[in-house]
Amino acid sequence: MATRFSILGTIEVRRNGVPVDVGHSMQRRVLAALLVDADRGVSADALVDRVWGEAEPAYGRRTLYGYVSRLRRALVADGATITRERGGGYRLAVEPSAVDAYSFRDLSGRARTAGSDGQAEALWREALALWRGSAFAGADTAWFNAQRHLLDGERFAAQLELADVRLRLARHDEMVSELTARARAHPLDERVIGQLVLALYRCGRQAEALEAYERARRRLADELGVDPGAALRRLHERILAADPALAVPRPAAPPAAMEPPAPKASAAKPPAAKPVGKSDTTVNPPMARQLVPRLLPADLPVFVGRTDEVDEARRLLGEEQAGPVTLLVTGPAGVGKSAFAVRTGHLLASHFSDGQLHADLGGFGDKPAEPFTVLGTFLRALGVPGGTVPTELTGRVHLYRTLLAEQRVLVVLDNAADAQQVSDLLPSGARCATVITSRTTMAELGGCRIPLGVLDPSTGLDLLREMLGRDRTDAESGAARSIVTTCGGLPLAVWIAGARLASRPHWPLAKVARALADERRRLDELAVGHIAVRSSLELTYQQMAPATRHALRMIALLPGPDFAPWATAALLDADLSEAEAVLDDLVEMHVVEIVSASAAGTRYQLHDLVRMFGKELVEKDVPERDRATAHTRLLGAGLHLADLADNTLSVDFQGISQLDLVTWRLAAAEELLTDPLAWFHDERQFLINVAERALDGSEGIAPAAGLATALTTLFQVGGHFDDWERLQNRALKEALSSGDRQSAAKVHRCLGELTTILDRYPEALDHFEQALLLAEGQGPTYRASATAGLAYVHRLLGQYARAARHFEEAADLAESVGNVNCLVYATNGLGVIDLEQGRVEAAVARFTTCLTVSRAAGYRPGEAQALRCLGQSHRALGAYPAAAAAYRQAARISEDLGDRLTATHATCWLGDVLVRQGEHREGRRLLSRSLWTYREFGNLWGEAATLYALAEAQLAVGRPAPALRRAEAAVALWRQIGSRRWLAVGLRTLADAHAQAGDHTAAARARDEAEEVGVS
Repeated sequence: MATRFSILGTIEVRRNGVPVDVGHSMQRRVLAALLVDADRGVSADALVDRVWGEAEPAYGRRTLYGYVSRLRRALVADGATITRERGGGYRLAVEPSAVDAYSFRDLSGRARTAGSDGQAEALWREALALWRGSAFAGADTAWFNAQRHLLDGERFAAQLELADVRLRLARHDEMVSELTARARAHPLDERVIGQLVLALYRCGRQAEALEAYERARRRLADELGVDPGAALRRLHERILAADPALAVPRPAAPPAAMEPPAPKASAAKPPAAKPVGKSDTTVNPPMARQLVPRLLPADLPVFVGRTDEVDEARRLLGEEQAGPVTLLVTGPAGVGKSAFAVRTGHLLASHFSDGQLHADLGGFGDKPAEPFTVLGTFLRALGVPGGTVPTELTGRVHLYRTLLAEQRVLVVLDNAADAQQVSDLLPSGARCATVITSRTTMAELGGCRIPLGVLDPSTGLDLLREMLGRDRTDAESGAARSIVTTCGGLPLAVWIAGARLASRPHWPLAKVARALADERRRLDELAVGHIAVRSSLELTYQQMAPATRHALRMIALLPGPDFAPWATAALLDADLSEAEAVLDDLVEMHVVEIVSASAAGTRYQLHDLVRMFGKELVEKDVPERDRATAHTRLLGAGLHLADLADNTLSVDFQGISQLDLVTWRLAAAEELLTDPLAWFHDERQFLINVAERALDGSEGIAPAAGLATALTTLFQVGGHFDDWERLQNRALKEALSSGDRQSAAKVHRCLGELTTILDRYPEALDHFEQALLLAEGQGPTYRASATAGLAYVHRLLGQYARAARHFEEAADLAESVGNVNCLVYATNGLGVIDLEQGRVEAAVARFTTCLTVSRAAGYRPGEAQALRCLGQSHRALGAYPAAAAAYRQAARISEDLGDRLTATHATCWLGDVLVRQGEHREGRRLLSRSLWTYREFGNLWGEAATLYALAEAQLAVGRPAPALRRAEAAVALWRQIGSRRWLAVGLRTLADAHAQAGDHTAAARARDEAEEVGVS
């Protein structure tokens, strides 16, 4: 039994490739803390410190004992035991080779001592393939952060070692995109820069190589005040001297890519530079971060036959082409098109070095995927920040094709309905390829075609042998052949029959063969697939208990491909344990499949054909009234859970519960939300599907719009701006058309918040004003929320009189109904106005009130906001140590809530005060990190504020040139935003930069303009 323990990414355990449920996130942290010292003792005190850090619970050891006990039971089948050590510690007895971090270090050591570069390359690739993200993803304590920093450093070192090896193997032409991305991520790492410069030069792109060097030289001077090191300078000199040894690597190259051996005298010319526009490097718009997407699903553990078809696909997609290649894989439902596409994609992954994109288009389901939505997913996978993804289809298509124009990317479009669904998703890059699977022939679509038919009897038997074992299959060879023949060789049908037998080792094959034989007369050549699958499902269905049959029928009503047990509980009007028990029965019968098991719980799915079968049963056996009632329960459960998660994470100022709209709720729902961020990550698309289905159905607009608005905080924390805007615009349209003023007011308010975050202030003002109009007669709750939002936008625009009037009104309304969120928000807004107009003492009083009220109410986002603003007050008074302490507290609270954007607000100003305290390097580092986060979110105001702070930091150390660039950029953004107050602030910093650079005429112009916009 092959069990693998993973900490290089999310903390997880897999048995034969299948996830093992080892508990929630804290329990997984305990496991990870033991895995780091695999087969070595760890004291209980050390474990508590590792797992909880400063947030140790009151009964830390007692809680730890419970986690360890549950882990023992979870791992009992995996050959891993946890034993008690003398002195109270624990030892996890597991082979270190079963832990990915140990395997990574072992492979790294072997790579460094490999006998040849070819062997080293293979070992480095194998080592790096073990990584699935940042180590210990989701674990945030001082110890885990230190371990993560150490491992991430080892990973980066391995990437650099692999790059050196590949350069020595003359793979430079394949590496430019990868090295360009790495240089962008590590612009001050001279080894990375050297590798990129050398690769560009060897590709005949001398001008670009020199430009990359010069860019790095300027960056080192601006950021660190130093020149490039000796190795990088030497490489630059050798390029300028046309050193022939740089053009082609020698067999015995040195370990560092930037210093090939010195040449002998030669008159050889450097390689000719390629014309502009013929570069191999990837050209991305400024908004896109350079990422390599790997979206293919995991390869299937069982895949037989299709040898000729796979070879043909590899030939068609692996050859160099004059233009993009499109391969259409066709065949009936259940013939294995998706498995074929995924297997082919994995076999060709190394050929498409810039990444692989994948989307299930759901062409034959209830809601086929829209190209607009798929393009949004692809663009974010390619590194485009959520806030900068174009909001119309044409813009997305253009950006998508621009990003892929010079990349080598494989796009897999699975389960397409027709050519129209895929036309906008086809890349135009000459080195890209697309694999499309469909049940239709798509005669109007060009490209190559591979039709898949049913398996021949021999291959069908091979599939059955893979599932049941050769001994069992050969012992009843006649029955095995009968099963394959009766299933018509359809892979899905053979798989269903084999899966049932695999889960029942005591059953003879003849039992299933006889049962299937009764349906054999119904098979014919055209319908063989569909009828074979139906036969297997009907046979399974008839053997189910009545409650299990009912569950299968109801699960077929679920929107979307995967689901959690709580959704099943809602449909069945049952508690969670009952739902989990019936799902276990369906999994055992291989009707329902487990998709994943994580800290947030287990997720399940129905195969498309099983869902079709279930829907036919629903139409036949479940009255329309019962279906509508089930959908109402599902909507109620989703709204209840989303509202609870929102209350836990709330970072907005609405503070309005949706629970009065809940018509059905899950008992002990809070137990599912121990980690609300992880829960939402898993449930986001499902909840969107529930809301959209409710907007289409008869459950009523109020609860459907309630769910759409309850997701606001979760959309904001995750940066899912596309989902936010699309769903709530839909809800707004339905609310207005149905005359539901209260729902429309709520949705307008939420869309106002979104457009504020995205710096679309005219839209934001309109949404808040419409919310106010619709809230008339609805009581003070909704008026308070909309008025506070309106005030916030006016403050951002420097319109202080209007902002103060609206904030005061919002505070009075919020206080009248006891809405702490909105009261704190409005009071804080008044304090910011006081601060920005120089009334620091009045501001401090308001912020202190907000802090006290928030702490008394347990409202942590309000506490973080008050601390940030107190930090601003201390900064204005020159009390920099007190400001830094307040910012650090605020950032820690926001990080605990998972709110990266508000954490960045605190980190940005922390960087600013550190610079003012003389800690220039750390301050500039925090500011640079904040700048990239704001750009990722598409937050222009935050970007402008950070650029302003960076300009001030550069002026403080006497570097006017970079200060000038950043001040000009900040001023340009504040002009775009339309904030007069902050435009004046930026202009004054710009004037200081001109003055320090000696351009007193420009300095005077900037000061004059600052006076003109009305700030003294």
